[in-house]
Amino acid sequence: MSQGWNVQDIPDQGGRTAVVTGANSGLGLATTRALAVRGARVVLACRDASRGEEAAARVRRVVPGADVTFAPLDLADLASVREFADRFEGDRLDLLIDNAGVMALPQGRTADGFETQFGVNHLGHFALTGLLLPRLLATPGARVVAVSSFVHTLSGLDFDDLNSEHGYRRWIAYARSKTANLLFVHELARRLERAGSEVVAAAAHPGYASTNLQTAGVRMERRRTAERIVGWGNTLFAQTASAGALPTLYAATAPGVRPDSFTGPRLLMTRGTPAPSWRARWTLDDAAGERLWAASEELTGVTYPV
Repeated sequence: MSQGWNVQDIPDQGGRTAVVTGANSGLGLATTRALAVRGARVVLACRDASRGEEAAARVRRVVPGADVTFAPLDLADLASVREFADRFEGDRLDLLIDNAGVMALPQGRTADGFETQFGVNHLGHFALTGLLLPRLLATPGARVVAVSSFVHTLSGLDFDDLNSEHGYRRWIAYARSKTANLLFVHELARRLERAGSEVVAAAAHPGYASTNLQTAGVRMERRRTAERIVGWGNTLFAQTASAGALPTLYAATAPGVRPDSFTGPRLLMTRGTPAPSWRARWTLDDAAGERLWAASEELTGVTYPV
């Protein structure tokens, strides 16, 4: 891995199609813009139509001739996930970047009754990836990249309480959802290998990047002082969203990325150019991966063709 890898090192993406979830702002928008610059057709999969359309327009203004389109996707509603997959046009899909997420929200439930962070960050993406997998399998060189977080180190999964029904702690729930992202990639990579598929399932994290993810929870609760403090922290210490997107872009496009790899910022997992990232041992547990997979199939009703 080159020490100075940057967006200029992204290989030509002409003729390739990418889906980026949560592409209307932050890391997702930065990822979309970088892929569009290199010639990819990018589908911005976002919950809010006005924000999604505006994000696509912004990319077109910055990248003349960019082939970017908005498509509605609400990861908190499995019916919306199925509708997105049913409407997706074309037989091939080169890149699926499971980027969208929520962080440290007040306790809530998705449309299907799942704890919000587990439902959006893991189950929604699990269902989406499974429904789009036939197209990925049919596309030479296809990759799936799940965006996790170094915060996953705070907690493994509690399989007796996946929906945090027995005492909700927002940061632990977030950490568990990010652990689920890594376990999902671990198990998906194992299944793809057993099936003889060359699709690469990998993971990345942005380190400490300045996005609206950090302020969403405190804003929902109208905690103005906390929102200001988080905003100051983003300004003083965080790297930009464009820098935070680099590990995702590396995992999605760099030659030789290994299945089940985890890429993050080089400096203390918080900032800098992409490098292999440390991960908690529980994200490499085969038995836990199989157990999460079985639970996810049962909860979402989505089974995989591998």
